[in-house]
Amino acid sequence: MSVLEIKDLHVSVETDQGTKQILRGVDLTINEGEIHAIMGPNGSGKSTLAYTIAGHPKYHVESGSILLDGAEVLKMTVDARARAGLFLAMQYPVEIPGVTVTNFLRTAKTAIEGEAPPIRTWIKDVRQAMTDLRMDKAFAERNVNEGFSGGEKKRNEILQLELLKPKFAVLDETDSGLDVDALKIVSEGVNRAKANTGLGLLLITHYTRILRYIHPDFVHVFVNGRIAEQGGPELADRLEDEGYDRFLVPSNVG
Repeated sequence: MSVLEIKDLHVSVETDQGTKQILRGVDLTINEGEIHAIMGPNGSGKSTLAYTIAGHPKYHVESGSILLDGAEVLKMTVDARARAGLFLAMQYPVEIPGVTVTNFLRTAKTAIEGEAPPIRTWIKDVRQAMTDLRMDKAFAERNVNEGFSGGEKKRNEILQLELLKPKFAVLDETDSGLDVDALKIVSEGVNRAKANTGLGLLLITHYTRILRYIHPDFVHVFVNGRIAEQGGPELADRLEDEGYDRFLVPSNVG
């Protein structure tokens, strides 16, 4: 069984005002097949955790480790992390002019697997995944995210999730900017990917509404760069009722 372990992770970033400490000792273990929701106010470090796992060069790991099945992720390049089975669905997916969705997906799949997928089965898989996500087939020949609405960009992220089949996926506020119908469709895609592959999920969100469709096994409250409280799904309900005020203390974390 695969496991993703984050141990005493401290991360900083350089700003105009100097070095800023963001993560202040994060410990978290995600087993294959588990869904962990991370909730917290703005500036608590949730997205920093996501991008540190993915390997964004902006973030400096001062100490701690991230292990994937015992292998040190922090020593891996970004592409090596993807090949090892890590996936990040971004809060703000970027446009890639000149690269079609079809070419992007096939190139990514080939890079991860080490060989190109059989063309006939691959085309069938892509078409089925797009149909399931209510994506018009014309999107396959459009440039990645170019001219896409916010909801279309998020569906394209989940299309990648379903087709690339990672061991662990980090969803960074995938619910932001989605209306109710799009949220349901995206959530169905995430649940389908988990059912088909047994992947582990780290779901970062401000709000509980996505948790009505993607049911977490564990909920972690992120405040001031560390986990302030953790529990089961009932903790999300409590946060919905009470908010984060009881966790907040003056801090310079952004």
